[in-house]
Amino acid sequence: MTAVTSPNPRRAQLLAALLLGSGALHFASPALYDATVPRALPGRARTYTYASGVIELGVGAALTIPRTRRLGGRLAALLFIAVFPANVQMAVDWSRNPKLSLPMKIGSVLRLPLQIPLVTQSLRVSREAARS
Repeated sequence: MTAVTSPNPRRAQLLAALLLGSGALHFASPALYDATVPRALPGRARTYTYASGVIELGVGAALTIPRTRRLGGRLAALLFIAVFPANVQMAVDWSRNPKLSLPMKIGSVLRLPLQIPLVTQSLRVSREAARS
């Protein structure tokens, strides 16, 4: 039997803050994000940087509104899965960069498994929103 938990708007607010902050950074510091765009993708990295920033802002906004939170949670889960290749690219690039410190290199690799709780929490927000 599965325990029924009451909706936790704080979880949605934290995810929204993460996505809204990250989305804004895509425009404030686009070069940082350009460097994470997998080189195998066609077109300019900056286009992907701005597009993903807009998407993150939109998904973050959807999580802040109770009426759109269910969809926002699902979209957040998909987004965290979709950006995983960029996170892998960053880990590869950073691990090969002799200018970066060992803790930064290790951190770039250790953050990869963090996508799992981001996806699961996004789906949880979606399920909880469906019950409220």
